[in-house]
Amino acid sequence: MSKLGHLGARLIRGEVGYDFIGKRKIWYGISILITITAIVGLAVRGLNMGIEFEGGAVFTTPKTSVSAGTAERSAEAASSHDAIVQELGTGGLRIQISGVDTAKSDQIKTELSKDLNVPEAKINADLVGPSWGETIANKAWTGLIVFMILVVIYLAIAFEWRMAIAALVALIHDLTITVGIYALVGFEVTTGTIIGLLTILGYSLYDTVVVFDSLKEGTKDITKQTRFTYSEVANRSINGTLVRSINTTVVALLPVAGLLFIGGGFLGAGMLNDISLSLFVGLAAGAYSSIFIATPLVADLKEREPQIKALKKRVLAKRASAAAKGESSEAPESQDDDYDDPSDDEAATAVVGPRHQPASRNRGRGRPSGKRR
Repeated sequence: MSKLGHLGARLIRGEVGYDFIGKRKIWYGISILITITAIVGLAVRGLNMGIEFEGGAVFTTPKTSVSAGTAERSAEAASSHDAIVQELGTGGLRIQISGVDTAKSDQIKTELSKDLNVPEAKINADLVGPSWGETIANKAWTGLIVFMILVVIYLAIAFEWRMAIAALVALIHDLTITVGIYALVGFEVTTGTIIGLLTILGYSLYDTVVVFDSLKEGTKDITKQTRFTYSEVANRSINGTLVRSINTTVVALLPVAGLLFIGGGFLGAGMLNDISLSLFVGLAAGAYSSIFIATPLVADLKEREPQIKALKKRVLAKRASAAAKGESSEAPESQDDDYDDPSDDEAATAVVGPRHQPASRNRGRGRPSGKRR
């Protein structure tokens, strides 16, 4: 068995574990800092909207020896607008100029043919009107809002409203970070970016639901026992699904990284950059939020309930009493406790530590006090 697989088995059995819930204030602080940075980047630099949203023209040239820098200066001089030039894998150039109409594009095409020493007939020009981009943006917003509403309704029915709220916060967290990265990096926002943003919502929600399902099973009839608090069971749920989340995230990130660094970087495929960057950032943020944001937030909301508060007091009081008597804080449940979780013995090790027999019980199992005849 691999080391990661062995670690996963130990996490599931409860032999090892990390206190994610206990350190939730640290994760909240990190997320708030990242989110503020993303919002500041979005406010200061803004998004580099593509011609699909602003309108303009895209000129594609055949193979040429002219550099991207030279072509950019020629395009800006011919159009009096900012230009974005990308080198294609075929050796040609993709020149994008925003705010250009049909009459202006013909003039620019003629100028580019002269400056780049390329026949005008071989330069392909595509025009995009701003109204088309506005329609796409409106449809994207509509799809996003509908998706969020359906997610909240489903999770509220399948789990409970607290988990629905936590999942919604995690999704907004992932979207904010991804959009902020686009603003800071300066990547162009195109229809491919919108597709990537909508795609990462599904990945983020998948990881969150996996943890929530484990948490739902672990907290069934939790108030009937006095061994664990809700936060401890939530922490156990995260540890039990941790390796699974890591594996699925890494497997998903590897092909996306190939698209981003090889397809977009070496081959110069612009559309691959648009989709792969949003997927790469969104997948990483989704895995983070499902572990460090969504589940700790559910624990915070649940700990406000009167029943869960009372449970926590009983658990802590029982442990304090056991500690005062010099016994283990994880003494077996009394007959009055009806919490039948078959993995309780494993969970005790995960949350509290290895179990020790109480001193009084060990004495009771020794030899009889009388003399041996």
